[in-house]
Amino acid sequence: MKKYILIIIVISIAGFSRAQRNIEIAFKPGVSIPSLHAAGSDNPLSSGYRSQAYQDAALHAEYKFSRSFSIQPQLEYSLQGGRKNGLQAFPVPGEMAPLFPPGEAPAYLYADYTSETKLAYFLLPVLVKYHLNPQKKWDVYIAAGPFASYLLGAKNRTSGSSIIYPDENKTQPLDPQPRSFNNEDNIANDLHRFNTGITGHMGLGRKIISGSIFLEVGGNYGIIVIQKNSANGRNRTGAAVISLGYQYEL
Repeated sequence: MKKYILIIIVISIAGFSRAQRNIEIAFKPGVSIPSLHAAGSDNPLSSGYRSQAYQDAALHAEYKFSRSFSIQPQLEYSLQGGRKNGLQAFPVPGEMAPLFPPGEAPAYLYADYTSETKLAYFLLPVLVKYHLNPQKKWDVYIAAGPFASYLLGAKNRTSGSSIIYPDENKTQPLDPQPRSFNNEDNIANDLHRFNTGITGHMGLGRKIISGSIFLEVGGNYGIIVIQKNSANGRNRTGAAVISLGYQYEL
């Protein structure tokens, strides 16, 4: 993973040294609509996640090589993750293992509750950007490139109460009394800190006297499975991102 970060840094420095025109800086707050994609596993812990809107914010510098082409390194804070509602699997807690004969405990139990996994990432993308009509007041552009990311923190929060079942068909409850699922766990140590992937967006900008305002719609996708242990599931991160920003020339 370190080599990806080094490559991105080298590209950024090279872009800065070769920039013959102007350099522009932009700040763009936005909304991340993430998804935890199951990574080809039949592990029930990997499936069932739904998207939920979170915060996203970025600061980028655009180094222009010509009227149409530029390179854009970016620093981005992105909240990602997902949410499950209703019947879902969870590992057998240690205190419930004695309820089963030795060696006959199922891999997972099932219950109806709500769980939310929230992952805070610091992303470093480097994008190649192409402007379709750079000399006009309204500018349409596209950008794409790789990113490296670092996990700042990760939490899993559960809530609700439910009767627990040994199978997803709810054939026989383990206990007729519901159990509370109100809890919050720090799961950062169960996940890989570094990731890499691809990102891109389309944008519409409007030039004003001191710079430009713009709206961007795009997304990112991580290619590394985030869990260290496949027993905790196999997921990849990804998110749609909508940003509104202001860019000005240095």
